[in-house]
Amino acid sequence: MLFLVKLFPEITIKSRPVRRRQTRQLRKNIRSVLAEIDSEVRVTGEWDSIEVETRQEDEETIARMRERLACTPGIGLFLEVVKYPLPDLQGMLDLALEHFQSRLQGKTFAVRCKRAGRHPFKSTDVERFVGAGLMQHTDAAGVNLTDPEVRVALEVHQDDLFLVRASHQGLGGFPLGCQDSVLSLISGGFDSSVSSYLCIKRGLQTHYVFFNLGGRDHELAVKEVALYLWMKFHSSHRVKFVSVPFEGVVQEILERVDNAQMGVILKRMMLRAASKVAEHMDIKALCTGESVAQVSSQTLVNLSVIDQATDALVLRPLISSDKQDIIDIARKIGSEEFSRNIPEYCAVISRNPTTRARRERIEREEARFDFSILDKAVSDARYQLITEVVEDFSEVSSEVEIVTEVAPGDTVIDIRHPDEIEISPLTAVSAEQLRCIPFYQLRSELDAASRDDRLLLYCERGMMSRLHAAHLQDDGFSNIAVLALGGQKRRNSPSL
Repeated sequence: MLFLVKLFPEITIKSRPVRRRQTRQLRKNIRSVLAEIDSEVRVTGEWDSIEVETRQEDEETIARMRERLACTPGIGLFLEVVKYPLPDLQGMLDLALEHFQSRLQGKTFAVRCKRAGRHPFKSTDVERFVGAGLMQHTDAAGVNLTDPEVRVALEVHQDDLFLVRASHQGLGGFPLGCQDSVLSLISGGFDSSVSSYLCIKRGLQTHYVFFNLGGRDHELAVKEVALYLWMKFHSSHRVKFVSVPFEGVVQEILERVDNAQMGVILKRMMLRAASKVAEHMDIKALCTGESVAQVSSQTLVNLSVIDQATDALVLRPLISSDKQDIIDIARKIGSEEFSRNIPEYCAVISRNPTTRARRERIEREEARFDFSILDKAVSDARYQLITEVVEDFSEVSSEVEIVTEVAPGDTVIDIRHPDEIEISPLTAVSAEQLRCIPFYQLRSELDAASRDDRLLLYCERGMMSRLHAAHLQDDGFSNIAVLALGGQKRRNSPSL
């Protein structure tokens, strides 16, 4: 099987040295992503196109190679071809008859020829001669130049003729390794996953930083998204996944910052932490999944104030994208189901969040913040090669028990934010069996005495409670379960 890989058009308009460098890099990347499928794959070509040749013939292996090529940045198009030494026009017609005669029966067709090099004929000469011969020697229904049922495609490259059997769309963009690196702030949701993908597609070597607000299970879920993106789109290069423990930062914000300013300040803290991680990794730019006006913290005024927390360049590939467009891309690249099941954390919920933050007000609020907590979070960050992430999945704790009724002796812990509890108090449980402990205080509030009775964690959607129950199990609490009430609401807005 021979594939003819065509460069992304923007590569072809670069200067000759840049084009050659990017072509060489793309050739190297293709060889890297195909090597585990076929260790003897041959990848050659210097200028107009790249030839990928494999001796493998079974359809499953070829299908895997197609999928890898379709997901490799820098490829505009790739063709399945048969290669011959360049014959004369009659020889081209004979080969076209051999490959297309059975496919043309009763169908309209058009001949298309692309040519590179010096030849005594033009592309239109080939199209006319071969087209006339096919009409004469086949049972085709006729020629249709605008909307043919069969496209007879030939490519002439110097002294070679390629007959195209099938054509496949590539990912586009630039080859990884030709641009600089970027650090993507990934939460696992639609926005951060798609923005990471768009950076990869553009040829940026994309590393990941995750701010952990919800324990081990949430971290593993986000790692699964990052691992999927890496394996599918940029496995030719090794990248890192950095996990920053951010529970302490969130607690400090919730306890010290004015309600309306919390969302903006949390984003500023994340940018500060990401900038320090990026500096440690010698990365000059950050990437976020923010889109104008999607949520209150993403107005232009707020984004401007958020950006003032760092000197690093902040890329926002989705800045003018609609939510449905983002979800459509997630569906196309295969990350939709991952993101759909990632819990949406409302760690910092404001009843009336500001949409026009003022820098002086934000700085006044931040003056009450203990920045040593942020420094500790950054110093405690865990750096892993993306290839090491898979090892974490074998260490996941046992599944958390889900119960629907409160038994005598049980203690129900409502872990929602105090504001949410005030809006919608939990009335289905008696006051004697109910404790209200926000999720960010669980580890500090629960003591040895709490290990006696069964503890049932409660939140509205059941996501935060499940994740923090697993987190507490890891800390040695064997009496933890999750309370799922029959009337629990399910909604799309952020909630615990």
